[in-house]
Amino acid sequence: MNAIKLLLMLFLISLIFGTIACVSHAQQSVYAQMGGQPKVEEVVENFIEEIEFDRVIFEYFKDTDVDRFREKLIEHVCYLTGGQCEYTGDAMVRVHAGMDITETDFNRGVDLFINAMNKAQIPHPIQNKVLAILAKTRKEIIYL
Repeated sequence: MNAIKLLLMLFLISLIFGTIACVSHAQQSVYAQMGGQPKVEEVVENFIEEIEFDRVIFEYFKDTDVDRFREKLIEHVCYLTGGQCEYTGDAMVRVHAGMDITETDFNRGVDLFINAMNKAQIPHPIQNKVLAILAKTRKEIIYL
């Protein structure tokens, strides 16, 4: 009988700790779930490489100061996903005004960002969270 009680108690303890671990992960920021600053920087670096080799999307960036773009995109992704960063760049509307980015090209850029996250080995459930956050900026980017 004591063995059954012991097994039951161990089962309940493991259930409690498993629940605590799940709740703790759910409460982490998307930034932390991505892997923090090193992963954000890796994703942005990968994204810049993706842009560099995409002749359609590269046209939007050909006159861009790449170092500033890298710095501000890292800040922006960090800030939007819940990191302890402050975004010090210009408003998205101002940055994209006059670029006349189409929905097709916006979606192509999203595909490049997904490729960048895949290269950084960001798990797909976390990628979906990142994309859901970044999708909110869509209206500040296309057709301006």
